[in-house]
Amino acid sequence: MDDLLQDLEDLLVGMEANAEQYKEKIDKVHPRHKIGAVNLLDYAYLRAHDHSKLQAALYRVGATRLSTTEPCVRARLQAAHNVVSRIMHKDIKYEFSYLSDKMAEADDLLEEHSELLLGTSPNDSPALIMVTLPAEAADDYDMVLDFAKSGMDLARINCAHDGPEVWKKMIANVRRAEEEIGRRLEVSMDLAGPKIRTAGIADGPAVGRARVTRDEAGVVLTRSKLWITRKPYTTDNVQPPAPAGLPGRPALPVQVDAAWFDRLTVGAQIMVHDTRGSRRYFTVTDATPDGVLAQGERNAYIADGTLLECDYERTRVTGIPTTTRKLRLEAGDELILTTDQSDADLEAPGTPKIGCTLPLAVESIKVGDEVLFDDGAIGAHAVRVDKRGEDTEVTLHIDRTKVGGANLAAYKGINLPDTDLPLPSLTEEDEENLKFIGEYADIAAVSFIRTPEDVAYVLDKMPREDLGLLLKIETIPGFENLPLVILEGLQHERFGVMIARGDLAVELGFARMAEVPQQIQTAAEAAHIPTVMATQILENLAKNGLPSRAEITDAAVALRSECVMLNKGPHITDAIKILDKMAKKLGKSQRKNRIMLRHIHSWDRD
Repeated sequence: MDDLLQDLEDLLVGMEANAEQYKEKIDKVHPRHKIGAVNLLDYAYLRAHDHSKLQAALYRVGATRLSTTEPCVRARLQAAHNVVSRIMHKDIKYEFSYLSDKMAEADDLLEEHSELLLGTSPNDSPALIMVTLPAEAADDYDMVLDFAKSGMDLARINCAHDGPEVWKKMIANVRRAEEEIGRRLEVSMDLAGPKIRTAGIADGPAVGRARVTRDEAGVVLTRSKLWITRKPYTTDNVQPPAPAGLPGRPALPVQVDAAWFDRLTVGAQIMVHDTRGSRRYFTVTDATPDGVLAQGERNAYIADGTLLECDYERTRVTGIPTTTRKLRLEAGDELILTTDQSDADLEAPGTPKIGCTLPLAVESIKVGDEVLFDDGAIGAHAVRVDKRGEDTEVTLHIDRTKVGGANLAAYKGINLPDTDLPLPSLTEEDEENLKFIGEYADIAAVSFIRTPEDVAYVLDKMPREDLGLLLKIETIPGFENLPLVILEGLQHERFGVMIARGDLAVELGFARMAEVPQQIQTAAEAAHIPTVMATQILENLAKNGLPSRAEITDAAVALRSECVMLNKGPHITDAIKILDKMAKKLGKSQRKNRIMLRHIHSWDRD
């Protein structure tokens, strides 16, 4: 028992000394966050070593589990010290009233800072709901009002989409809705940050398909269709659309000479030799001044320049768009990532090559670094780095794809979890958008935060002191530097973190995603600042109208955060309602990671 008491005393002394080392940084934080800054450092010190044996020993003597120390680390350890002292018949060292006040203060500070940044819930739920507004929200006020009435507490606008004029309309609808429902709705806007993507891929030939549909026996169910219009389309260069509601595959739109078009009548037969040399026939089934619909019994591949013949008169087809190409990759393949911005030529001999929209990222890759494409669907690592004139080329070995291979398209995301990227956390576009946020919105959510220096740069660019700030934790460096990142952010009064599980999962891998979000939550709780849990929460419900059982459980865990973010989808209103109902229910049963011992009526047998 003496060793147990000594371990607690050593921990408390170590925390005091550790906090002293960061005195200069603590002095810089906002006065509102002084207590949280010290407690964050205490928690980081506690978690920097393995104390599981101490934890087990304290639990065995009935002192504490030390499993929810985050809100007030020193007070929890001091309380444990008192319990062990009394078990040993020694005088207690710390006043009970002092410890009680400190623990109550920690909960109050987190609640206060959450309300300051995110606002309050009308039903006293500890978790608010943030909803991503689709582009339609700019012109559809009823949609925004429906979101607000269903339980939306904050509206989110993603600056990676649309633009200032659309954003202004969205915000105006939010302001109008909050007046109608009688409560404040905060507006949070996400800055995109530096995006690393694949460059373009040269288009394939201008070839389209007119396609039938068949049943399992090969019997034609719906015919192939051509939608034929004059060239050029019309005076305003907009092609008349094909008739709505046609069964089967969409009609292939083609343009033909006006004089040839004018001779087409219902019942006329059109013959074509398609790109495979196959003879195909189409019969005109509908003829209007704007366009002619012709249908056939077979599939046809038709390219720009293909000849159509009707009553021995011929015309060449135009207006067929080029095909979009993708790069097919399998495990074991090689791929060259280059600083060259030219469109990738998939017909070129040798190892396929694709550019990167951010050349500096390619120049920073070292041999052995992991390179991930398309949200981690394709995993690779660098095996060679070469200079080719002014360009840098990194040869990658493809380590994994889905079974059977995967397609890599143009402008897909690239993640470099092992690479030290000398990039600012804000691009020039972000800085311009930040000015807009300062004028029209309430919160700026900043992407690509990796280091305390990134945070310092963002703080220097904040357009006004009372603008809320959310730092998005979505990279490995951001997580590894988390205590110092948060400590730097505590200089700002309205401050919190967002757990961006999408990019974070890509960089960390799925195994670590089981623990990392909770670790981010606990660090933020130690600092007494709110967290927003984001990405794929109730996604099946929002997109398809029916939740999976697993995502309901996931949403329940997410509701341990002060705010939960929902993304877009046709059934998003249903997702808001279900999440709002869950938040009300769970708010009575849990406080962060602590289970509240309320009455479980289902177990009542009286």
